[in-house]
Amino acid sequence: MLKPVSQFRLLTRTNAIPTEYFILANLQSDGPVVGHLAGKPIREAVIDQDGRRYRFTGVMPHTREGRFAVESLRPGEWIVQPGLIYVLDEPAAKRA
Repeated sequence: MLKPVSQFRLLTRTNAIPTEYFILANLQSDGPVVGHLAGKPIREAVIDQDGRRYRFTGVMPHTREGRFAVESLRPGEWIVQPGLIYVLDEPAAKRA
């Protein structure tokens, strides 16, 4: 017996790829505190285990289901818990 189409879950970027693929982990804080979210400090920048630096750009929006809206990320942007957006901070030579 076939299920009605309304019961099938449509795949979107949000639910087709695990959110964990968009989250940076094992980070070191860098720079001053620029704010707070959920009782935790927001650092101006973070550095990953390979030495790449990311700078804070905003707060991550959520879907109606409460998940991170990963489709809103732009190239070079990543999620840092508890729900912050950081962008890869490229060296000045690469930006020119």
